[in-house]
Amino acid sequence: MTVRVRFAPSPTGALHIGGARTALFNWLFARHHGGTYVLRIEDTDRERSTEDSIQEILDGLAWLGLDWDEGPYRQTERMDVYRARVQELLDRGLAYRCWCTAEELEARRKEAMAAGKTPRYDGRCRGRGDPPADGRFAVRFAAPREGETVVEDLVKGRVVFDNRQLDDLIILRSDGTPTYNFCVVVDDVDMKITHVIRGDDHLNNTPRQAGLYKAFGYEMPRFAHVPMILGADKARLSKRHGATSVTAYRGQGYLPEALVNYLARLGWSSGDQEIFSREELIEKFDLGHVGTAAAVFNPEKLIWLNAHYIKEAERGRLGDLLAAFLPPRETWPEDAPDPAAAAQAHKERARTLVEMAESVSCYYIEEIAIDEAAASKHLTPEAADLLGELADRIEKAAEFTAVALETLFNTLAAEKGVKMGALAQPSRVALTGKTISPGIFDVFLLLGRRRAVSRLRAAAGREAG
Repeated sequence: MTVRVRFAPSPTGALHIGGARTALFNWLFARHHGGTYVLRIEDTDRERSTEDSIQEILDGLAWLGLDWDEGPYRQTERMDVYRARVQELLDRGLAYRCWCTAEELEARRKEAMAAGKTPRYDGRCRGRGDPPADGRFAVRFAAPREGETVVEDLVKGRVVFDNRQLDDLIILRSDGTPTYNFCVVVDDVDMKITHVIRGDDHLNNTPRQAGLYKAFGYEMPRFAHVPMILGADKARLSKRHGATSVTAYRGQGYLPEALVNYLARLGWSSGDQEIFSREELIEKFDLGHVGTAAAVFNPEKLIWLNAHYIKEAERGRLGDLLAAFLPPRETWPEDAPDPAAAAQAHKERARTLVEMAESVSCYYIEEIAIDEAAASKHLTPEAADLLGELADRIEKAAEFTAVALETLFNTLAAEKGVKMGALAQPSRVALTGKTISPGIFDVFLLLGRRRAVSRLRAAAGREAG
């Protein structure tokens, strides 16, 4: 059997963490088995589905590297197929027309709840022989009323549903549009889907869909219902837990490999291993190691992984990624450094590209703002004299290299009878405006001789002024 899986988002918003994990699990399962990954856009909700959402989903999947083999198919392009299948069930007596109005259904729902019963359709139009001549109707599936529906779930295990708890599902609304559960079955059959991997919030849809598979004489795919993602407070994951869309994580300076690694470990494990290459994930992923308990979203774990991947990123690529978070190139000073060099010097401390861009921003502007607390502590009258002397010597030095700068610093410190820190820390504040940076000689070289001398003199002049 050739494995065929699908990711089928509804384009009613951005691609968020839960959807991205579902997309990843399907992609890994397909790649592990040498199968096919199908992308299907379930856009039958015309009021909420938007083209912008579709594009954002496609962009998010592409950024994560979750390439699809077929699609994207769109349900709105398959309406004739769905209506033909509805008619097939009507002709075979497995579906029926329902003339109950929304008001009637709501009144019965309230009556059931008042009586302490689970509200469900009472089937009164099933077999009705006196339909109104001009009434609008929906079409309902005649669900089995006896027995059980058994699902051998690849994550949950054996799940049994009592058919007496099922009502007759609407498969075609009175406005002529088909419903979610019906479209899903028709699509999965037409697209020859062998495994359905989805969140366990869809588990209760499974017995409804199982009845439709049986009615059409189709073999059901294997189901794997993955537990939901919760916040640290055990509530369902939301933006207040720090989770947001894939596009937003990209904008916050996360690397795609960090998010992929994090999502893979969000409910799946392979021993105690935490960091996986994409190739390792493909090799090791299986549904047998997907947990049965809800996964807990941990923003600190994600940012830890991101810091790791920033350190491991190839030099040129990291520079390109950083450049996207810097001001436009046309605004940079002529002697601004290559972003790859700046990234290399700052990557050990950066957790996100946004943090890195903030820390390197001093190299891409002419004048900086100096933190007043840092200035008060380090730009003292004694430091001002040292900085002024240092600026003069650097300007006149034959070479502007790390070795030459170190020699110059050591010579000046010895002459003035001070420790290296008395020169290095005031210089750091003068050059970057802050007290934390990479090695001071790296900062000098990234900034360049012209601006380094200018900033040293400006810092010395603060005290003199």
